[in-house]
Amino acid sequence: MSPTEQAPEAQELPVIRIFDTTLRDGEQSPGASLNTAEKLEIARQLEMLNVDIIEAGFPISSPDDFEAVRQIAGIIRHCTVAGLARCTEKDIVRAAEAVRHAVKPRIHAFCATSAIHRQYKLKRAMEEIVKISVEGVKLAKSFVEDVEFSPEDASRTELPFLTEVVTAVIEAGATTVNIPDTVGYSTPDHFTRIIEHLFAHVPNIEKAIISVHCHNDLGLAVANSLAAVKAGARQIECTINGLGERAGNASLEEVVMAIKTRADVFKCRTNVNTRRIYPTSRLVSTLTGLKVQRNKAIVGENAFAHEAGIHQHGMLAHRSTYEIMNPEDVGIPASKLVLGKHSGRHALHDRLLQLGHDLDEDRLNAVFEQFKILADRKKEVHDEDIEAIVSELLDEAENQRTWEMVAMQTTGGTGVLPTATVKLRNTQTGETVTDAATGDGPIDAAFTCILRLTGVDAVLREYDLRALTGGRDAQGEVHLELAVNGRSYRGRGRSTDVIEASALAFLSAVNRAVAGAAKPLPEATNGDV
Repeated sequence: MSPTEQAPEAQELPVIRIFDTTLRDGEQSPGASLNTAEKLEIARQLEMLNVDIIEAGFPISSPDDFEAVRQIAGIIRHCTVAGLARCTEKDIVRAAEAVRHAVKPRIHAFCATSAIHRQYKLKRAMEEIVKISVEGVKLAKSFVEDVEFSPEDASRTELPFLTEVVTAVIEAGATTVNIPDTVGYSTPDHFTRIIEHLFAHVPNIEKAIISVHCHNDLGLAVANSLAAVKAGARQIECTINGLGERAGNASLEEVVMAIKTRADVFKCRTNVNTRRIYPTSRLVSTLTGLKVQRNKAIVGENAFAHEAGIHQHGMLAHRSTYEIMNPEDVGIPASKLVLGKHSGRHALHDRLLQLGHDLDEDRLNAVFEQFKILADRKKEVHDEDIEAIVSELLDEAENQRTWEMVAMQTTGGTGVLPTATVKLRNTQTGETVTDAATGDGPIDAAFTCILRLTGVDAVLREYDLRALTGGRDAQGEVHLELAVNGRSYRGRGRSTDVIEASALAFLSAVNRAVAGAAKPLPEATNGDV
């Protein structure tokens, strides 16, 4: 049976639509900013995962976000592509422009409805909220047939008013109505009552799909989403690895595998190709720089690991004693293909496909070149090394490399003044420049050199170093964040030398700052539904 095939009895179950908002709500996680090339890579992976809807971004929020949504709409053929918009004319028009080339375009409009939002944020009366919502849906409907509406902070909205709003927007043409638990306030019993109330009191509810979007502030996002499904909801909004504002969103991998594993309870199914879950999780983790906790359900390093003797004995006797899922069903391979300096292009290409990277010939050649360089420096090249090469390539695809590293030499140690000498080349002019500096350590000295040479005034806000694999020859990967003129820029670098990895990450962030210096600051928006 192929990964997308299901048993005949499963095919007869009603389908729960999976609305993935990793590229919109997930990217709003602090530190998870993605460039357009990275968003396109994730969008392709989401299409292979076979989600039903990809919320590609919030087009009005910035020119970059608009362009990313526009490009994603142009390449995705099998999934609906949605753009988020407040119920304002400029937001909706901008979203319509971004998704207009999609095979299946959707505009997702929202307006806050709870008393606390009406009083303190919108300062609007109930009747005004209804009018704004209806007008927004009607305007969106003039551009696309598929319109979704979200009453923001629905779980804290009075049920009679929520009923009135939902009835009105369905009458105005909304084909999906999403009920968000925007601040993660709800509990499963409470959320069940909300969904059941709407099904009992909204007279035209059969004309729309009821969706849910749950945040994880109390750790209940997945539980609330599944409770809503049992109450009649037919779409779940979620993200890869549970990324999102504050504590994040309902985790796609947990929602999907709960429905699959406990079909006897939920009596429904999804269209997700579950064998693409793990590669997708790894890709998102690599590109955002946000690590998956070891004990994370489904995709964590320990999710299918067994150390206790009694567990190991049980596993040897029969896997089902301590595993309710087959790791291969979520894309975790039973064994790894080890690549080294003697491996060829075909073996690398095959492993890239397994990891979710379907690269064109030019990008494959570029990855292979970097792979061979790395393979000469270390005995084995692991999946994490390959993913780091691909993510670095995606950075370069954004044409943000004004400066590139030519050479670097550092000294440090006990009783020695740490120094660094750095030589950079300006890719625009071809000029090379060199400087030397001292610092608290060789990494700090290298950072000082880079700032002097590039003329950028930056403050280091965050610095994270991790080993990509085990072993003495493991590559170090550095993720860091710089503050430049009130804006934040993230950088990523990797090397078997952690000082070099740090300098490359710092230079990556500086290049992003140089590229973004001429761009206007994005308009302040609230896209948290």
